[in-house]
Amino acid sequence: MSTAPALPAPVIRREIVIVLALSLGASAIGAVVSIVATLTEPGGLSEAVATMNSARAGAERPWLDLTRQLVSLALAMAPVALALHFLALDRGDPFRLIGLDRRRPAFDLLGGAALAAAIGIPGLGLYFAARALGLNATIAAANLNDVWWAVPVLVLAALKNAVIEEVVGVGYLVTRLRQLAWSPVAIVVAHSLLRGTYHLYQGFGGFVGNAVMGAVFALVFLRWKRTGPLVVAHTLLDVAAFVGYMLVAPHVSWL
Repeated sequence: MSTAPALPAPVIRREIVIVLALSLGASAIGAVVSIVATLTEPGGLSEAVATMNSARAGAERPWLDLTRQLVSLALAMAPVALALHFLALDRGDPFRLIGLDRRRPAFDLLGGAALAAAIGIPGLGLYFAARALGLNATIAAANLNDVWWAVPVLVLAALKNAVIEEVVGVGYLVTRLRQLAWSPVAIVVAHSLLRGTYHLYQGFGGFVGNAVMGAVFALVFLRWKRTGPLVVAHTLLDVAAFVGYMLVAPHVSWL
């Protein structure tokens, strides 16, 4: 992967701002506003609930809900397409560039599974510890109606999150920051803070856990030059969280 800037630095900086403003940067700003609102409400974080993957229509209109879910998932890929398009303009095949191709499928799957295991268990422990300390909202990871398509949509939502965060936040952003001659340490810190910030709506536990995950993923990308394992790991983590919550939450009180 070349680090020689094919575009002038001001152009790359403007491009980064545009891509992030349409994706993870906008999410980060929204998360900051969200946590400020939560902290200033009665009960604060300890009584707050962060809701994810909610129904988009009433239970009596499941097909409308499904349509809205699928449209939302599809439109969320627009910033990913934009980031890949920008990379293609001066860096060639963007999928090969960021390691999201089919050259090493076994490596991507096994590496992703190992990453998911290494991050998932400590992350779950951090979440429960932060909740016990009143530093995190309760995460309601799946709030769909009782519909036959709930699991497929939750799996697609997990894949959507993985693709956006790893392609835009790691593959695209790290590549562009390297072109701007940022040091590896600065790149890791920048991505770590970005990932932590757009998860702030969950609370300070969510910020810390995702900042650590961001640092690990940025280091892995700098080492392996592939986002494939990152997408696999992130998808597995979110599938476990979303589908696991949907299956377990109705039967336990502590979730």
